[in-house]
Amino acid sequence: MSTIVAGVDFGTLSVRVSLFDSERGRLGFGTAEYPLHRKNEDPDYATQSHADHMEALVLATRKALSSSGVDGQQVASIALDTTGSSVIPAGKGLVPLDDYYLWCDHRAWREAARITSVASSMAVKAIDWCGGVYSSEWGFAKLLHWLRHNPEKRKQFVTALEHCDMVVATLSGVTEGASVSRSVCAMGHKWMWNASLGGFPPEQFFSEVDPLLAGITERLQGRYATSDHIAGELCPQWADKLGVRPGIPIPVGAFDAHWDAIGAGARLHDLVNVIGTSTCMIGISDSEGLVPGLCGVVPGSVHPRYTGVEAGLSAAGDIFDAIARRSSVPVSELSKNLETYRAGQTGLLRLTWDNGDRTVLVNPELGGATLGWKLTHTAQDELFAAIEGTAFHTRVILERMEQFGVQIRRVINGGGVPQKNPKLNQVYADILGKPVLVPQSDVTSLGSAIFAFLAAGTFPSIEQAQDALCPKYKVFEPDPSSVAVYGELYPLYRKLYFAFGQGSAAPVKIGDVLPEIRRIAVEVRATQ
Repeated sequence: MSTIVAGVDFGTLSVRVSLFDSERGRLGFGTAEYPLHRKNEDPDYATQSHADHMEALVLATRKALSSSGVDGQQVASIALDTTGSSVIPAGKGLVPLDDYYLWCDHRAWREAARITSVASSMAVKAIDWCGGVYSSEWGFAKLLHWLRHNPEKRKQFVTALEHCDMVVATLSGVTEGASVSRSVCAMGHKWMWNASLGGFPPEQFFSEVDPLLAGITERLQGRYATSDHIAGELCPQWADKLGVRPGIPIPVGAFDAHWDAIGAGARLHDLVNVIGTSTCMIGISDSEGLVPGLCGVVPGSVHPRYTGVEAGLSAAGDIFDAIARRSSVPVSELSKNLETYRAGQTGLLRLTWDNGDRTVLVNPELGGATLGWKLTHTAQDELFAAIEGTAFHTRVILERMEQFGVQIRRVINGGGVPQKNPKLNQVYADILGKPVLVPQSDVTSLGSAIFAFLAAGTFPSIEQAQDALCPKYKVFEPDPSSVAVYGELYPLYRKLYFAFGQGSAAPVKIGDVLPEIRRIAVEVRATQ
């Protein structure tokens, strides 16, 4: 007899709830949006409301049940992933004291720099496990920023939670911080928690960073676990709101990109580029070696039996959307005829730091730069150059991984953008010099469903669930002529990446860059 479960994916702007049958696959889904709060006067500001998230979850779940024709009493389990690091301070009863600091909120860059500096001076080992540099996108930096800027609320502060842990606690009816199941995925990649090091860094470290963090690890108590463990059971209150039966198991949550990698069919030694508004790169490795500049090397964060390796680009689809917005032409329209573009033909070389650099420089203060502009260039030219730029940046990251022992067998492009843009996938194959695999159908929330099936006891392993549920791939093979062109352009990109991106970089001669990218463009256009 087949089993039906709910897989939930909280993205940056909306939540999707999908209902999956263990034999028939996806039965239906529902989505609901929630606002992202920005401030024109502060481009680093990005928050969302917990109440908005939960209201959207109810609406999306009801839509999923309606679209699939499934009786809510048939749902055997529900699993949830979210963006991260999206951090919420909570008071007594786990009541939110403020909105979430969303993953793309970069206000805490000063706090991140302080954490990095103190960790380096005190030789705190945990900083090495998150690439040697702490990011403004991560938990402790955001929490410290909140504590510094909300003195009137400090006395009410009890604990802080990642979105994935908060939503699971809410649905399970958990109201005490010490009873929260905390995701190894979230806490390992973003909060300096490391089982092999005994958990968090020592108390002296946090006190040295800022006295406001004194005793902070006592406030982050809970059960730290991988997602093959049950976090709780759906409480009657939320079962009634969602329209499903109470008491169904909820596994420990995780970040969306990490479960997207599972949904994309990733196995040991695979790397998945989850390309959406940003790009989160998730590798599954049997090596626990450190990789400088990466967001984290965390055993059990993706697949419970292996080591998860995380890296990424702070913006991808957001850059494409910004180019379209400035040109007043929709991305879908601007993307037409991109198939006719050839490697290097624009004569533009674009550093895609429009939202800072997540990996390997870990520097939110960088900005995008495009070299080679001519009066005749169009917005479509810039869009193609931005696609090339994100692929070049991805190659920098892959080379760093392989340099430090992370074996990469296959590259899979997941997320929403690759499904809509075949040219992007071909450019990635040509720049990476590797075949790029793209799932033939949407895998959003499939990773959540796989962990829901595990919680329900339907499949004995992730791999067996993937065999039953994951779609086949369309394969983009590298084109030899394009590989040759990008072989000339990549060293120029790499030189600029480290020369412009590092304040401590040694002097570099860059007088050859503009003449070279122009020469390459002229030669490419001459062969059309």
